[in-house]
Amino acid sequence: MAETGYAAFNKTVDKTNHILRKIEETYGWPKERRNQSYAALRTVLQALRDRLTVEEIPQLGAQLPMLVKGIYYEGWDPTKTPMKMNADEFLGRVREEFRFELPNGVDHLVRTVLSAIRDQVSQGEWEDVRSIVPKDVRHLLPA
Repeated sequence: MAETGYAAFNKTVDKTNHILRKIEETYGWPKERRNQSYAALRTVLQALRDRLTVEEIPQLGAQLPMLVKGIYYEGWDPTKTPMKMNADEFLGRVREEFRFELPNGVDHLVRTVLSAIRDQVSQGEWEDVRSIVPKDVRHLLPA
């Protein structure tokens, strides 16, 4: 457990580390490559955020751990959402912004990151998110 001197901070650091470890374990990345798992989390979350409606963005954000919530909202411009992206455009954005090697492809990265955050989000909220994205993007989100 991280020790920050404040329980709420300790909890969010632990939850965020748990998410990052899930991503790292899937790829076999050692902890020393934490910058890659962070970049993956940031890139995928922000691409998903920008595809959601202005009403849905804060509903999903409210369920994320405090630290992840900061990553999610970083740089958000509500006047530019939702960005209409089909699956190819969505994956293209993630590929362009994630500057590391992807041995299993960008779709695998998206599925990995979204699976890592899935247990932080209620079933009802996750169903809302899945219903908002286009069908050709929906297959990337775990059930």
